[in-house]
Amino acid sequence: MKAAIFDPAIRTTALNLSIKDVPRPQVTPGYVLLRVLACGVCRTDLHIVEGDLPMLHQPLIPGHQIVGEVIEGASTGLPLGTRVGVSWMGGTDGDCFFCKHGMENLCDHPTFTGYSVDGGYAEYALAREAFAYPLPHELDATHVAPLLCAGIIGFRSLRVAGVNPGDRVGLFGLGSSATLSIPILHSWGCEVYVVTRGEAHRAAAVSLGATWVGNEDARPPVALDCAITFAPSGKVVVDALSNLRKGGVVAINAIHLDQMPRFDYDKLLWGERQIRSVANMTRDDARDFLALATKLKIQPRVSVFSLDQANQALEAVKNETENGSAVIVP
Repeated sequence: MKAAIFDPAIRTTALNLSIKDVPRPQVTPGYVLLRVLACGVCRTDLHIVEGDLPMLHQPLIPGHQIVGEVIEGASTGLPLGTRVGVSWMGGTDGDCFFCKHGMENLCDHPTFTGYSVDGGYAEYALAREAFAYPLPHELDATHVAPLLCAGIIGFRSLRVAGVNPGDRVGLFGLGSSATLSIPILHSWGCEVYVVTRGEAHRAAAVSLGATWVGNEDARPPVALDCAITFAPSGKVVVDALSNLRKGGVVAINAIHLDQMPRFDYDKLLWGERQIRSVANMTRDDARDFLALATKLKIQPRVSVFSLDQANQALEAVKNETENGSAVIVP
């Protein structure tokens, strides 16, 4: 099969995925082989290839927002031809404290698609059957792909932040995850306050019906009940914290975060304000979000790239030049 390979041994200053012919994955018990129909490109992929995250598997086929068709390893639950989605959490051990207490997103020995195992920047991908989600037919493969990480993790971020119907919610940064969260917040009757750099992002927030939109130095006109930060910046976390009411929560939606600046505890954190990290997702998050996305008819804007253009897709994510979520279609 053809695949986009990242080999850190030959890392340069540029993004350097190599398009190569490699052996097709072999099916083992408990797994299904997928013909990849589409694979979303995530900022986490960028963190991996730029060395912000330590390598767990090398060389590596990145990609963890996979839409694929089951072609081998089928079962009664996933018969041949079933269209499924595969996300970042590619498996858990099922035996650790966290798995046994309903917190499989914190599993001690997780499998991460496109990070600890090969992912979906390829013509075929192997996936654990229990972590492959049958997909509704309402959206085509290209538009489902961004939902499988950006959408699911955005949904989990709302849960971690403790969003209640009618809340005033701040979104700091407006990438794919934040964009896909807005229709959910509207369905819950929430007011949405967006702080983001870039005129195009601010225009997008306005078009999505945000209550208020400001640049990265602006302050929302009201105290926020909760906030989610989407930029991998400690400064943004402090900015969000400074706009919370007492008892409010900031949820950090980032797998990698640069250094937190010093901040005044008495002014910003005191009053039972909280900072929480968002770590991965559960299968329940995935199922609940996909059902809600289908009900709300959420359809993200996408920019399509061929497999040969995998490096250009990563560059588009890095430079925020994509018109919608970047998606690779082999």
